[in-house]
Amino acid sequence: MPSTPFRIPWKPLLTAALLCLPATGQAQSGDGAMRDALQAARAKDWSAIDRAAIADHALAGYVDYHRLKARLPGASPSEVNAFIDANADSPLAGWMRGQAISAYGEAGRYRDLLAVADGEPRGTARQCHYYAALLGNDPATAAEGGRELWRAGHSQPDACDPLFNTLRARGEIGPEQVWERLTLAWQAGETGMVGYLGRQLGDDWAGARAALERLDDDIAAITRVPSCIGPDCRGSGALFAAAMHDYTRADTQAALAAWRRLSPQLAIDEAHRHEIEHDLAFYSLVRDVSPNRDWVDGVLPRLDDTDLTVLRIRVALADRDWADVLAWADRLPAEEASEARWQYWQARALEQLGDDTGANAAYARAAEQRSFYGFAAADHLGQPYALNRADISVDESRRRDIAALPAVQRTEALLRIGEPGLASSEWYAAAARVSSDRAMAMADYAARRDWPARLVQTTIAARLWDALEWRFPEAYRDDFLQWGRRHDVDPYLLMGIARRESAYNPEALSPVGARGLMQLMPGTATQVSRQLGMADPGRYGVLEPSVNIRLGSAYIGEMMDRYRGNRLAATAAYNAGPGRVDRWLRDAPQQFDLFVESIPFRETRRYVQAVMAYRVIFESLANGGDTRGVAMLTPAERQGDYNGSLLARR
Repeated sequence: MPSTPFRIPWKPLLTAALLCLPATGQAQSGDGAMRDALQAARAKDWSAIDRAAIADHALAGYVDYHRLKARLPGASPSEVNAFIDANADSPLAGWMRGQAISAYGEAGRYRDLLAVADGEPRGTARQCHYYAALLGNDPATAAEGGRELWRAGHSQPDACDPLFNTLRARGEIGPEQVWERLTLAWQAGETGMVGYLGRQLGDDWAGARAALERLDDDIAAITRVPSCIGPDCRGSGALFAAAMHDYTRADTQAALAAWRRLSPQLAIDEAHRHEIEHDLAFYSLVRDVSPNRDWVDGVLPRLDDTDLTVLRIRVALADRDWADVLAWADRLPAEEASEARWQYWQARALEQLGDDTGANAAYARAAEQRSFYGFAAADHLGQPYALNRADISVDESRRRDIAALPAVQRTEALLRIGEPGLASSEWYAAAARVSSDRAMAMADYAARRDWPARLVQTTIAARLWDALEWRFPEAYRDDFLQWGRRHDVDPYLLMGIARRESAYNPEALSPVGARGLMQLMPGTATQVSRQLGMADPGRYGVLEPSVNIRLGSAYIGEMMDRYRGNRLAATAAYNAGPGRVDRWLRDAPQQFDLFVESIPFRETRRYVQAVMAYRVIFESLANGGDTRGVAMLTPAERQGDYNGSLLARR
């Protein structure tokens, strides 16, 4: 692997600052009673609550929340709204509103529901209750919202039945909408739903059902079914959109040939036509179906979709068609085109076409930005990286003000009574709501309290993108140093991975089961721990930061060995798996930048760029913010070939 010096003059930033913090982390009078009261409230054991002992506590609203929630739907809207108003600066307000909408909706108390609602709520069930409530006084809005909820190829919650039944009785959801939902269910493979909806259609839809059955047997028969589907051809758009969806995925070249024959004779609405052509263009580009290229190039300007234009540029890069790179980049919206990524690729294209002056100007524009491509452009020009770091100083008066903020007081109180999840909810809700000055002070507070996960999330919620010391805190540094050295892995790379994976939340759990700072899958943790001769940490032991970093650093070390010390390939493998990266390298372009841009998974492509940029930031901050002597890539990573030669023999 490349040799990376571990020069980390870490600064003891927090010690003196912590001495100046208020003693908010210490137990305070009433905390024990509040802890007991909250547990009793959750259990609805109201007699166990000492109301006098918690009356003046910062968290009294949490007990009131459970008490009022337990009374729903019997509680009046005025009581609910009074609670919402009294807790307007807390997530309790939104939670109570949602609970009331659910309870009133289930009870059919629609007037009460509207009295507490403040617009369309989140969640399908609550949305159905909301639009059912609007049926009486705003039927047009109710019908529009209800039809959108109906248009789903899967079952919706039972809460939607009153809304759907009323709209069907009123004719707002008719056979055409039933047919469209049927085709969506067919597309999703929901055969039971297809049969159920089919039985609700009259004999005048028999031909439409027959056409769909024929396509179910042979999708290529799409050119042989009638072009007019359903009464007055009202089902044509839904059927052909669903069928082309499947055909395009099965055989993109054949699907386009069929569409070219069908398109002139189909009378379908523009939305369905756009959906079909977007699918065809997307899969033609992703799969690099060369015979479809002329059609794609002709339709892209009309589709006017930035994501498709980006795909077309990436295809041009894979083909080394530098003139096409420039031509398609010129079609990007101005905001997108100004990003370092596209300035860099325009520079590369101009350079390849012999325009060194234009190329250097584009490289310079890219190098002004703090990103993977901005840093790559700076490397090309031989200049220091632009960190664009903001001043994060907060004066003492602002610190006192923020310490007294009710949301901060509640956060501290929740932590004292062992409720870290609720504490984070309070904190993040406040960070997203307060002014930029107060958000700065909240970030400063989190830094001084040594809350790295809340600190990072504060910068995200408040969009403090240039507050680098807060976005990339010096957390768990001893573990990164220790295990980086032990496994011969760049510690800044480990920090970048942890920052990208979990935003420094040691208890992070992903939907697929990855856990902890470095988001290890349980199977990976078991395997690596066995290789290290340590006990399997189990599902909860892997959440311990030192254990997680030890195992994560060992695993990325394995990936480094696999790819001859190349961090770009190893980082891609950490995210997408080594098997995929092995395949990508065998088919890869040879230059580092083309390899990164050729990664087919958007998530992995962005992941690699973010991790490598983050490691630059971590190293620069450890160097006092000075980027001189900091290199995103080693000479071997910048100049080496990205192909099968990177695969170490095993």
